[in-house]
Amino acid sequence: MKLGFFTMPIHPLDKDWRQCLREDREAFILADELGFTEGYVGEHVTDRAENITSCAMFIASLIDATRRMKLGTGTINMPNAHPAAIAAQIAMLDHMLDGRFIFGISPGGLLSDAEIFGNLKADRNAMFLESINQVLALWAGEPPYDLDGQFWKLAVREQLMPEIGQGYIPKPLQRPHPPIVVTAVAPFSKGVTEAAARGWDPISANFLMPAWVKSHWPKYAEGCARAGRPADPANWRVAKSIFVADDDKTARAYATDPNGPYRYYYSQLLTKLKAGGRIELFKTRRDQPDSEVTLDAVCDKLIIYGTPNKVVEELLAFREEVGEFGTLLYAGKDWKDPVLGRRSMQLLAEKVVPKL
Repeated sequence: MKLGFFTMPIHPLDKDWRQCLREDREAFILADELGFTEGYVGEHVTDRAENITSCAMFIASLIDATRRMKLGTGTINMPNAHPAAIAAQIAMLDHMLDGRFIFGISPGGLLSDAEIFGNLKADRNAMFLESINQVLALWAGEPPYDLDGQFWKLAVREQLMPEIGQGYIPKPLQRPHPPIVVTAVAPFSKGVTEAAARGWDPISANFLMPAWVKSHWPKYAEGCARAGRPADPANWRVAKSIFVADDDKTARAYATDPNGPYRYYYSQLLTKLKAGGRIELFKTRRDQPDSEVTLDAVCDKLIIYGTPNKVVEELLAFREEVGEFGTLLYAGKDWKDPVLGRRSMQLLAEKVVPKL
């Protein structure tokens, strides 16, 4: 099993933004030093807590600070930007990273972002599909461009000047394109099937109950079968909220602290998912009453914490429940205590994963 990092960091609202960004960068740099194989970072434009506004810009800040791990967008929210801008910026980023890049994409899940970008009432799944199709077409094609979609019309005809290089969209270093991953959130996700059929791979989110994580594998296998490619568990990434400490008392206190980063993380998500009508993600069964979905129940089910040996046991039990997967993504949290935050990542890499 490989070890990766995934963060959609949720910071306290009164925490200095500069400190948030510095600590988020430090987590990636530490992950690289500890041998994590890949790291993903999310983006939101209209959220004071989830305050990385551009995952591409954040990754660019890590190019010379990391050496080995691949860096991925987690994710580019495709409806919120022009496909030509996405194609050009991602191609540049792939070159800057010398191909050490993974392209994570999604329709976007933060409704206030959708509202400010004017697509709250639109079919964002359709926008997502059109956008990625146009990005891939730009990378595969040559000018003159003429892509006529429902949401975007892309053309360079009148101002094309090949003799001086004007009118060209740059192509990524990795051809035909960087590896593409999609974050799987919905139970029994049809998107996972469609992604697999196109050669893309899934990341199961860390805020899904194990039953819903388990539901992603057969959908992935279905899409692989349609494309005539093997469904390899090595290509499945699963994110988990984990805290590891040297002793049980420290682990329990930090992970269950009412004012700590782990409960704060899930209190934010629970509030957002309730408001967006997606509380099902936190249910253990589809007919579970909404009233049973409490913060205590969510944290108890979704946070793994303890000493290395206890965390090994719980991760093995989780893997037994959901099935084999290739990469465990450690879900980053705010570093309320930077010493404990760093130590957790170190213990996971050096004491837990080798036993897995």
